[in-house]
Amino acid sequence: MRGEDLKLLLPDYTETGLVYHIVDIVDLRNILKNGIKYDDKNTYETKYVEFHKFMDDFKPDNIPHWVMRQRAIFCSMNFGTFNTWHSHSVLLGVKIDIDNAWIANENLANEIYEPFILKDIDGFKYCKNYIDEIGMENIKTYWDTSLSFKENLKLRKDKSKGYDEEVLILGDIPAENIYPIAIVTDHRIINIDQCKDVYS
Repeated sequence: MRGEDLKLLLPDYTETGLVYHIVDIVDLRNILKNGIKYDDKNTYETKYVEFHKFMDDFKPDNIPHWVMRQRAIFCSMNFGTFNTWHSHSVLLGVKIDIDNAWIANENLANEIYEPFILKDIDGFKYCKNYIDEIGMENIKTYWDTSLSFKENLKLRKDKSKGYDEEVLILGDIPAENIYPIAIVTDHRIINIDQCKDVYS
């Protein structure tokens, strides 16, 4: 949980004006040319959209109408030094419109993603009970503890113990607001400034 890790990998938003996004390395060329859209990757339809819709179905009325997981680009305020990285990916810094950004506790969503997927598979039907009991409580807490990006800059919930924040960006991120920071391989993280030395 980022809020529990005192050592953060990257400079804080207050220093850089950036949040962070991780992409598969094969998507980097397109991203640097065309920017990032919420539905511009195959995994959106195959892995995530139904889950996002499910979470959105239980969003309370006090959350602004424009906050929709199914239309969000997901970023992070920072990563702890303990973070587990996926090989063959790229860490990006992105500038965002903070008026169109929302903060929520990713831990609460992550705890129900697997049972949500499994519940419709033979042999895992019992996961529906988990969703009905624990999952619904998680969704309520997820939305109740969420807040605007601007409000979070005052309260810094992302630095609270147990609050593993995700930043929901509602709107495209243009290419000129995207900055590659590092390449993640099987064995190490290579800072972009070191790439030429490593691969020459």
